[in-house]
Amino acid sequence: MRICFNRASVTFHGFSRRKSNAKSRLPDRVLLFSLKILGWLVARTPEPLLRVLAAVLGDAIFFLVPRRRRLVLSNLHHAFPEKSPAWHRAIGRESIRRLVETALLSLATPFIPSERYRKMVSVSPAMLAAYELHRTTPAAIVMGTPHFALWETETAKALAIPPPFPEVGVIFRPLDNPAADAFVKKSRERFGMKLLSRKEGFAEALKILRRKGIVGVLFDQNAGMQGALTTLFDRVCSTTELPGLMAEKFDARVYGVYARRLGFWRVEICAAHILSPSTGEAITLGLNRWLEELLRSDDDLCASWLWVHDRWRNQDIPAKRLRLEAKRDLLAADLRARGLAAMPRRTRVFIRLPNWLGDVAMALPLLRALRASRPDAEITLLAKSHFVPLLESWAVADRVCALPSRGIGYFFHFWQLRIEFPDTWLLFTNSFRGDLEAWLSGCRQRFGIVRAGKSRPLLSHAYRVPVDFDERAHHQLELWENFLRHFGLNAAPDRAPFLNPRFAASVDRPIGLICGSENNPDKRWPIACWRELVEAFPQERFVLFGTAADEPITAGVAAGFAPARVENLAGRTGLTAFADRLRGCRLLVTNDTGGMHLANALGVPLLALFGPTNPLRTGPVFASPAKILQPVGCPPTGRASLASLAPAAAIATVRELLAASRD
Repeated sequence: MRICFNRASVTFHGFSRRKSNAKSRLPDRVLLFSLKILGWLVARTPEPLLRVLAAVLGDAIFFLVPRRRRLVLSNLHHAFPEKSPAWHRAIGRESIRRLVETALLSLATPFIPSERYRKMVSVSPAMLAAYELHRTTPAAIVMGTPHFALWETETAKALAIPPPFPEVGVIFRPLDNPAADAFVKKSRERFGMKLLSRKEGFAEALKILRRKGIVGVLFDQNAGMQGALTTLFDRVCSTTELPGLMAEKFDARVYGVYARRLGFWRVEICAAHILSPSTGEAITLGLNRWLEELLRSDDDLCASWLWVHDRWRNQDIPAKRLRLEAKRDLLAADLRARGLAAMPRRTRVFIRLPNWLGDVAMALPLLRALRASRPDAEITLLAKSHFVPLLESWAVADRVCALPSRGIGYFFHFWQLRIEFPDTWLLFTNSFRGDLEAWLSGCRQRFGIVRAGKSRPLLSHAYRVPVDFDERAHHQLELWENFLRHFGLNAAPDRAPFLNPRFAASVDRPIGLICGSENNPDKRWPIACWRELVEAFPQERFVLFGTAADEPITAGVAAGFAPARVENLAGRTGLTAFADRLRGCRLLVTNDTGGMHLANALGVPLLALFGPTNPLRTGPVFASPAKILQPVGCPPTGRASLASLAPAAAIATVRELLAASRD
C-alpha cells in the first residue's frame, strides 16, 4: 500500500483513485478492511518499535526515492540558501521521518482509546486563552493551520480544553473513495469537531461562523490556478484566500494554529493571534508571513513542516512556465506589505546560450522579455568564457557562468550544478552536448526546439517547429520567440540597443570596417572593393576590426594608407575592447558576422553586406539604424556571390548614412 504525500492529509493511494481506475483495484470493502486491520495493528504496536519503524521507513524514502529527496532538498535550498547542505539534509531527512510518523498515527487514531489520546495531546497557554476569550466574548474565529507533523491531533483539542467545547468545523479535502472517506471522517470527528467537505461543506462553514463558532482551514497547500499569487520564502506560490474571505465577511478573529511535536506521538497544540478584524487580502498575506517566521525561527518546527509537498509548483506548468498567472494576483500587495521595491528572484532559470557571437546578440531581446514576463526568475546564463565580461556589463541576467574547458572534467561540472537545484533550463543550442549538460544538472524542466527528423530525447519538453514554418523566410529571433511563447512567455522582445552616452556627443569618430568572416570565406567582400570604399572618403578615418585570422585581409585593405587614417586592429582586441571601440564608431560597414550583430546591439549605425547568406533569417534585430545591401539580382534569401556587389552601391549607401548621422 503506497502512501500518497500530496493530499490535504495523509491518505492511502488505493482510496484516492478516480472511478476510471475502478477495474484495476481490489474491491473497496477489501481495501477498507485492510486499512482497518493495519490501523488496529499499529495502534497496538509498542511505541519504541513504531519509533524505529518511522525512522527506518523515513530514511528509506529519503535515500531510496531520489525524486522525493530532490524535491525536499530543492525546497529547502530555495527557502534557506544561506544554510549549509548538511543542514538541508538533516532537516529534510527528519521531515520525512516525521511524515511517516504522522501517517502511522493517522492509521492508528480510530483504534486509540480516548484515555491514551488525552495523554498524547496538550494545548499551549495561548490556545487556552483563545478559547477562554471565545467563551467570555463570543465571536467568529477562523483558524489557519499549516502542515506540521501530527497535524491531525488538532482534531483532539477538545480532550485538553476545559468544557464546554464550542462549535468547531474543519474544512478538508474528501477522499475519492466513499467508503474510505466515511471511515476517515468518522475517525476525525470522534472528539467533537465537524469535518466539512471542500466540495459540499462550505455553506455549513459559513453557518458556523454566523453562529460565532470556529472554522479551521489548512491554508499552506498549493492552491493551484484557483489561488492567489503570493510569496513564501521570497518564492512565488499560490495561496488559498478562503481564511481571509471568511474572516472578512464575519469580522472574525484569526489565529494560526499548529501542532508542536514534543516527542513520538506527543504534541502541544499552539495558537498565535494573526489579525482581527482585517481585510481578506491582509489575512491571506499575514498567514504566509506568520508561517515563514515560524519556520525561520525554529529548526525543530522547520523539520516538522511538509517539505515534501509541492508548495511552489503551481507556476511550473510547462505551457505557462515563463509567465506568472493565477486567478488573483496579490504580489504587488505582498511586496508593499514587506517593504520591497522589486520581486525577489528565487525561480532558478538557467539559459544555455549559443556558441556564436551573432546568435548570442540576437538572443538578448528575448532575455529582456523573459525578465519582464517572469520577474521572479533568477536568470543564470551559461556561455563561452570570452562572452562573460560583455554579458555581465549588459546586466541582462543575475549571473553569467563560463562554460568549462573541454576535457575530462567538462561534464562533471554540470553534474555539480545539481546542488544548485535549477528549476528550468532553456536551450538555445541544438546539440546533444547541450542537452546532456542540462540533463546532468538534475533540472526537471529542460526546454528546447525540435525540428522535423531530429530527436532530442534528453529534453523534458520540446517546442516542435511547425511543418509550415519556413525558416528561410523567418528571422531566427522569431523562431526563438515562438519557442519561448510555447512555454508561456507573454512579453515582446525588447529591441532597444545598449547605448553608451559617453559617445553620443563625440563628433570626430571613425568609420569601422569588418572585412573578414572567420567561419565562412564566401561572406567576405573582396579586398579591392574595401579599398575602393576607403578611397571614396579621403576625409574620413577608418578602423579595421577582425580576429587574428583576418589579419591578411585587413593588411591588404590597409596597405598604402597612412596608419592615422586607416587603423588596423585585427587580432589586437579582446571582445570587450572590441565592443568599446565599436561604440566609438560613427558608422560600421561589415560583412555578415558576429561583429555586425554586436554593433547593432550597441546602437552603432551600420551597413551590412549580404551575398550568400540570408538576411531574412540572420539580419540585424535591434532598433538601431541599419541598412542591408545585397548584389543586384540576389534573391531576398541570399545565395549570391558577394563579389558581384558593386562598390558604388556601398559608397552611395555610406554617404546616405553619414548624412543621416549629421542630421
